[in-house]
Formats: sequence, C-alpha cells, structure tokens
Amino acid sequence: WCVAKPSSSEVALQDNINFACNNLGDCSMIQPGGACYLPDTLINHASVVMNLYYQSRAREYWTCSFTGSGLRVIDDPSYGNCSYM
Repeated sequence: WCVAKPSSSEVALQDNINFACNNLGDCSMIQPGGACYLPDTLINHASVVMNLYYQSRAREYWTCSFTGSGLRVIDDPSYGNCSYM
C-alpha cells in the first residue's frame, strides 16, 4: 500500500490529489458521500488516491514516490467501508 507521509505539507498533499485524480479519472470515493470521504482531511484523501494510483501502476515502488511525500506500508490502511484494495 502507499499512503501520504504524515510530515507532508498541505501543498504536497493537494498536488498529490490533483496528480492522482487527473491520472485515475475517478476520485468520487473522496467526494462527499464517497466511501473514503471521512475523515475529511487532506492527508486521508491524499492517501486514498495515492494508493489507488500506486495500485493502478502495478505497485511499482517508484509510483509511490510522489516527490518524497509517499510512504509504502505493509499494513492495510483500509477502514470501515473505505477499501485500499
């Protein structure tokens, strides 16, 4: 899995959301009513879409870089109805 580093700046998190969503085409899961909308924080939303991007690119380690703001983890970060696949 790929998540946002807790030390990432808000600018980096927003850039990661924009990049991932532009490449994925569907980020409805982090929109109001989406399975991963809550908690409504930049780090949560960024982590969800960064992981989707990482998964969609065959989990190649470099696809979790996000200019140093990505972190590969071994524990599934899924919660409630929000699945990180």
